[in-house]
Amino acid sequence: MAARFSLGGIKFLAILLAGYVGFLYQPIGGGRAHGQTAPFYQGKTIRIIVGFTSGGLYDQYARILSRYMPRHIPGNPDIIVQNMPGAGSLIASNYVYGVAKPDGLTLGMVSSGVYLDQLLGRKEVNHDVRKFVWIGSVDQSDLMLYMRADAPWKSVEDIATAAEPPKCGATGTADSTTILGDVLEETVGLKFKIVRGYPGASEIDMAIGKGEIHCRGTGITTHFSREPFLTWHREGFDRHIIQTGVKRDPRLPDTPTLHELMGKKKTPEISRAIARVLLLGRTLGRPMLATPGIPADRVRVLREAYLKAFKEPEVIAEAQKRRLDLDSLRGEELEAVMREVINQPREVVERVRKMAE
Repeated sequence: MAARFSLGGIKFLAILLAGYVGFLYQPIGGGRAHGQTAPFYQGKTIRIIVGFTSGGLYDQYARILSRYMPRHIPGNPDIIVQNMPGAGSLIASNYVYGVAKPDGLTLGMVSSGVYLDQLLGRKEVNHDVRKFVWIGSVDQSDLMLYMRADAPWKSVEDIATAAEPPKCGATGTADSTTILGDVLEETVGLKFKIVRGYPGASEIDMAIGKGEIHCRGTGITTHFSREPFLTWHREGFDRHIIQTGVKRDPRLPDTPTLHELMGKKKTPEISRAIARVLLLGRTLGRPMLATPGIPADRVRVLREAYLKAFKEPEVIAEAQKRRLDLDSLRGEELEAVMREVINQPREVVERVRKMAE
């Protein structure tokens, strides 16, 4: 006899079958499928530790990144900027390297000359630049030395023959002023009195404005992008003494280059090699780094977000208005450069160390 099923019975069997099929396809553990897992950065806050006081270009770039990097990080985290000045950003570098957790939530904006403190074997260094996670860098530019226009040194020749050297302000042993002073003494015999200990560039500019010191070394882009320099140029307050590029920058057509001066002085090759090591960091711009040991997938996310942030239309418009440079270096390039610069010939390292004593 053929089996007979009522309409209600058929519905009951369909419900049982659907439940059985659903059980077979339930993810193991009863959780959500992997593709639905919340991104690591969702609900998190990233800190950018700036090794200088607020107002300078390191700080300005960090605050731009804090606003635009989150757009390109899955989970759209908050990013805040924390200033941690001291010793030319050495305090901040040591903090990011040895105190911050390797979770990708602490980034640093520190001096591109941070490798010099390690190369010189300074006891205060608690990091290894070869082990940092390098995220990227922006604002690669050559250096220049500027001076109050009313100072008695009007040219390179005046400095070379002066009985008393000009006083230049610096934040520490690896900042632009110190590096440029060392390079000029090694290659062309110019001497300066370097006054260290200023917390940031703004404080040095203020001291120059007050007449406490005479000069400072800085990036060419910096000098033509913000106050007080824009006002100083209009008022004829400062004088441009030297620039480090091989060719004269269009903004400094009457300022001699280091390359020109070394040619006149017939600077020996060992001194030129030392100059290349010392000036390398300046051409690397204003780097962002992170704690060693961050998971590779988070490193990739941070590097991509860094580069994409500087391509945002709003950022490009802001940079043009504020005369900022947005040319960027990839983190992988920075890592390679840091490995190379630390592995210098012993003769070069010893000469650099002797200069810094």
